Amino acid sequence: MYFVAAALLVLSGLFYSASHHEIGSLGVTMCSYGGAFCDNPLIVFSGAALAAAWGMFVSVK
Repeated sequence: MYFVAAALLVLSGLFYSASHHEIGSLGVTMCSYGGAFCDNPLIVFSGAALAAAWGMFVSVK
């Protein structure tokens, strides 16, 4: 679950950068397919936080 949280955190950063036109043509492609996430990357960041919290909740040590 931590892997999923880390992947979502990276995607959140990429969508944030794409929405501010900082990553060139990749950002244009990302925003054409995931426009809602470019408009509000906090959605993906919230998913990352929930995945991390869930991973902490269900981890067995």
